[in-house]
Amino acid sequence: MRTQYFIATLIFGMFFAACKQEKKSNEKVDEITSTKPLLKNYLIGNWETTYLKIEYLTANDTDSTSVFEDDFSKPESGKAQSSYKNDGTFAAWFVQPDGKKVGETAGKWKTKGDSLFVDYLYLGNQVQAWYTIKIAKNGFEATSTYDWDNDGEKDDTLLMKTKKIKL
Repeated sequence: MRTQYFIATLIFGMFFAACKQEKKSNEKVDEITSTKPLLKNYLIGNWETTYLKIEYLTANDTDSTSVFEDDFSKPESGKAQSSYKNDGTFAAWFVQPDGKKVGETAGKWKTKGDSLFVDYLYLGNQVQAWYTIKIAKNGFEATSTYDWDNDGEKDDTLLMKTKKIKL
């Protein structure tokens, strides 16, 4: 009887271990198949900024914080648009309410993990900024700490929301 009990316990133990191992391997498959697309692949295409907020600390060499905020969904507002290409280049511009395209700039971009790095010339200044990207429905949100007011301190915070567009 002890032998039968031992064999039954052994079989049950092996069955339990096999089920547990199968579950682990299925979990790994699920993890792999349910991951989000690589950020680089996700960003290729055309984008429009829908919201922008920049908080400038120590604005104009004071101890005050200045906030710039723009909701681009208003019909009378211009539109900030950009296009990211697979070769690591991008272009960005503004479309005025009358449809005129202005302020075009071009640069290079790359990703690492959940971050986007851009390098471009804007209004005579070389901008090299890192953004943390959070993929959202039909777009992405980007946050960055950088010297957006050109006071020599990388202490300004930017939040940008975008949507995918067709040009």
